[in-house]
Amino acid sequence: MNNTFSPPRNPNSSSLLLTDELLLDYKRCDRRAFLNRYGDPQQRDPEREFVGKLKAENQRQIQELLKQYNWTGPEAPSRDWPQRIAQTIQLMNAGVECIYRGLLSHQTPPTKTLPSLTLVGHPTLLVKQPYPSQLGEWSYIPVNVKLGKRPKTEYKVVAAFHGYLLQQIQGFCPLTPELRLRGGKRYTVDLGMWLPPMEEVLQSCGSMLQSWQEPDVFISRQRCGLCDWQTYCHGIAQQKNHLSLVPGITPSRYEALQALGIETPEELAESEMLPDAELIEGELFAQLQQQAQSISENRPLFRYPNKRLPPFPSAPIELYFDLEAEPDRQVDYLFGVLCVNHETQEEQFYRFLAERPEDEPLVWQQFLALIWRYPQAPIFHFSEYEVETVKRLTKLYRCTYFSLSSLVSRFVDIHHWIVTSTTLPVENYSLKTLAKWLGFAWRDQAVSGDQTVCLYDKWLKVGDRSLLDTIIRYNEDDCRATYHLKTWLEDFLQNSVEED
Repeated sequence: MNNTFSPPRNPNSSSLLLTDELLLDYKRCDRRAFLNRYGDPQQRDPEREFVGKLKAENQRQIQELLKQYNWTGPEAPSRDWPQRIAQTIQLMNAGVECIYRGLLSHQTPPTKTLPSLTLVGHPTLLVKQPYPSQLGEWSYIPVNVKLGKRPKTEYKVVAAFHGYLLQQIQGFCPLTPELRLRGGKRYTVDLGMWLPPMEEVLQSCGSMLQSWQEPDVFISRQRCGLCDWQTYCHGIAQQKNHLSLVPGITPSRYEALQALGIETPEELAESEMLPDAELIEGELFAQLQQQAQSISENRPLFRYPNKRLPPFPSAPIELYFDLEAEPDRQVDYLFGVLCVNHETQEEQFYRFLAERPEDEPLVWQQFLALIWRYPQAPIFHFSEYEVETVKRLTKLYRCTYFSLSSLVSRFVDIHHWIVTSTTLPVENYSLKTLAKWLGFAWRDQAVSGDQTVCLYDKWLKVGDRSLLDTIIRYNEDDCRATYHLKTWLEDFLQNSVEED
């Protein structure tokens, strides 16, 4: 069952339609909200498989929560939103315990700045409470189920929006709207605190939609990663040579640079003006300027030309380590290690694969046995995840035949070395971007890290071993990309020292 509704874009020509989904998008990215309302659907990317998996996980969360209630819901089709709204109010008037997939609506009068707004919200649940209202000796609170681990600002804004709609319908402001987060965490939203910010977001979003003025593009690797408009917006940013393509440029820093008349990486690289120190400190500005210089000149730069770095770790035998995990099942199912023997010029890839989630303890012990076979070998990896996982699993499975500190001391984070020693002509410092910049190619170029999560999930459902083969190839290529990056970095740093 799909927990969304599909109202028409403009049910009333004299009123502007604003939904909770639109507000959620707007709070994350105003441009995304604008494009979802007015953009050309042909410019959208197809929904990524990983997004579909997240939606399925959210639906499982909801189904687990529904087991706690005697629930009912409107029966009208999802597109017949007026009828669903009427049926939701009928159920509220009847005082049912819990309403699932209910639809709330309220129309505001026009103001000097905005036309009438048709506000529509679909909280996950409406749960009956023993507080009198216009409905009778009861009222309702909204309960929203989200996949996030923490109560994000946009979740609270939407909860306040639902609280506002309920206040208009039942004449009583719900006391404690709830968020149900990943792992069953429960969080209550203070409407006294969040109603004013919600109203500001409502006015701002309404003004944007009324103006038909498309917001400026801004590329954020974290926020843009799963957006359907990513390819479209990224293409526009490249055409404009947009500053947001420079790593480290946040929205606030972008505004500070715009105030100086800086619009492109080239202008930033050549600028002799300094921004307000409260917005961008001098040292940070110098780093951003060096990043822009690296991009403009298309060459790597030594981040601190006058600073001596500690010796880069190296040994006759080196290990390159990468993990694959399935967050929904909370399992690290593939430990990949590339063993490089510089004395014999041999390379051997080892993969320890949990074909079932319950096999994780076994492959963990197999991984430890391998790295303990080479006690002097540094263990190169990319990002903090591998070390944090090793710490967690060591405690979980109470490994005692060597100390955690002796193991962790062998880990060398190539990402940390890269970002603290060099500045590269790239849009971001992910392994994929850096290795591709150096000419490394993954064998399955269409596969990404989030897709491996979907592939493992499919394997568990259908048992097709070709899915595991794809994951293993991807993991091995990640290990080899880390090796490729480490080799380049070692040479670059050595050459920088020799030039000094």
